[in-house]
Amino acid sequence: MLGTGGTIASSGGAGTGAVAERSAADLIAGLPVEHEVETHDVMTVGSYRLTLGDMRRIVETAALAAEEPGVAGVVVTHGTDTVEETAYLAALGVRSAAPVVFTGAQFAADQVAPDGERNLSDAICFAASPELRGAGVGIAFGGALRSARGARKAHSTDPSPFRGGVLLARRVGADVSVLATARPEPETLPLDGRFDRTIVDMVMSYPGADTALFDAAVDRAQGVVLVGTGVGNAAPGFVESVARASRRGVPVVLASRVFDGPVTPVYGNGGGVDLVRAGAVAAGQLSPPQARILAAALIAGDAAGPAFSARFAAHAA
Repeated sequence: MLGTGGTIASSGGAGTGAVAERSAADLIAGLPVEHEVETHDVMTVGSYRLTLGDMRRIVETAALAAEEPGVAGVVVTHGTDTVEETAYLAALGVRSAAPVVFTGAQFAADQVAPDGERNLSDAICFAASPELRGAGVGIAFGGALRSARGARKAHSTDPSPFRGGVLLARRVGADVSVLATARPEPETLPLDGRFDRTIVDMVMSYPGADTALFDAAVDRAQGVVLVGTGVGNAAPGFVESVARASRRGVPVVLASRVFDGPVTPVYGNGGGVDLVRAGAVAAGQLSPPQARILAAALIAGDAAGPAFSARFAAHAA
């Protein structure tokens, strides 16, 4: 069990707001579990403060733990704000039979109805389940285990805030009911210090948007995620800006602000068809934050031009 902080490790101060401060050992103390659990603290921080380097450190620690002899599975406690990004990075970088299960809490331990202990108990059962060997990386909340890929935080305060991805299993009483398997990523992406320094910006299109922020991102970043509307469209002017980015060798990923469903270029007149023709690659089922993580990992590994587009599309399919 790897502790990284988040609400599950937080307590509220006197008017100062909840702060992550509890260790992994604190979280497991007194929790009735049937398995031998070894705890380690990677960091103790709210996930809204994480950097790409922090995420890489968490993933590398989880990968090493999953390969240790005798380890049935790995549980990572993490803040809900950005767990979908760290968990997806783990899906890209971890290849082990032992499942890696991320979990956390929506309510701190000193709030009226804390949910951390139940989520942690469920996550341990999922990680230890022989039926989930080879299941890859998932996020466990509210008795459900979802694949990291495609999962999104869909509600800011609901005890079961995650939607999307593949529903892999449910906790039914003391048992684990396996419902599905998720497709593994087409390749494992090696991560090193270059990932920490990779800049991939996200810029949103909206009615009346101009391209000033997008153009500024192209000038400073190594990649840009354009968060479009609908099935992947953007306001007037973005086609020309995407073409400029393409000429400069800056990859552009076309995502959507819509919660569910794939980016499917359909429209001309400056819509998704024209954006892709100008050089953007569609994000498929990936959310904008997960598309950013994949783009950063590929760019850090020196993917560029057609190779970037082909490899990104293989993951996003």
